[in-house]
Amino acid sequence: MTGHLPVMLQEVLATLRPRTGAIYLDATFGGGGYAAAILAAADCTLWAIDRDPDAIARGAALAARHPGRLHLLHARFGDMLESLAAQGVTQLDGVVMDLGVSSFQLDQAERGFSFRADGPLDMRMGREGPSAADLVNRLPEAELATIIAEFGEERHGRRVAKAILRARAEAPITTTARLAEIVRRAVPRDPSGIDGATRSFQALRIAVNDELGEIERGLAAAMALLAPGGRLVVVSFHSLEDRIVKRAMAEAAGRQGGASRHDPASLLQRAVPGFALVTPKALRPGAAETADNPRARSARLRALERLARNDIPATQVNA
Repeated sequence: MTGHLPVMLQEVLATLRPRTGAIYLDATFGGGGYAAAILAAADCTLWAIDRDPDAIARGAALAARHPGRLHLLHARFGDMLESLAAQGVTQLDGVVMDLGVSSFQLDQAERGFSFRADGPLDMRMGREGPSAADLVNRLPEAELATIIAEFGEERHGRRVAKAILRARAEAPITTTARLAEIVRRAVPRDPSGIDGATRSFQALRIAVNDELGEIERGLAAAMALLAPGGRLVVVSFHSLEDRIVKRAMAEAAGRQGGASRHDPASLLQRAVPGFALVTPKALRPGAAETADNPRARSARLRALERLARNDIPATQVNA
């Protein structure tokens, strides 16, 4: 598993609390860092999902070291309900999700996720469906601008889209290096030192893989699978991901905000929440970790626990 540093590993383990005999899911297997640590922490059963066939192939060695304990599934984590049900698994004691792109994907130039090295403009995690090259060469200007502005939080989305259309009229854009140069010329230099292509590359990757929709589906499925006392632990890496996680967990824990006298519907009796927040505020990586692994700097960890019925306050049960 060289080349992969699992982010906030100690915080993930402390929050998940693996125990002997329990059943867990690593919904984003990637480099297998979380999976290896969970298997080492307790004599438990672990299911692991990844949409990237390369990740599943890499996991074979880890599965061989833990026969009968690690089970790998090639699937999207948004489809975990169906994928696990097909294996006879309908309830879990914990789920961990590490969102975004993996270090392996970023470091392999041929996958086309990064502008650090030239490669084909691909970005497909599952190696199927339209690629990033398909998007930049086929989408109309307005749609490209919206993707770059919303998914990349790029203030100059329209300028980038115009530059892409001008460039593709001369020749198709098929490599990461060419796209990065087009984008850099279209945006002002960022005073923070962030590469000008960063936000646009993030936006295209999210669009190619429907990452935000996948997160929403995955969170809902994970909550549905949790047994009483089971925990969902999620590590996100940018504000779009974290916003979805924060909102979904707050709603599941009944934290929708106070009632308003201007909104009669908000005064109606609310359903008793089935979950409690384990992390009222997101956890952040420590200084030592961010020094060793700069990719950890933007990480946020949030967690949720399914309540047993006798954990719900009596005032709520009898309301």
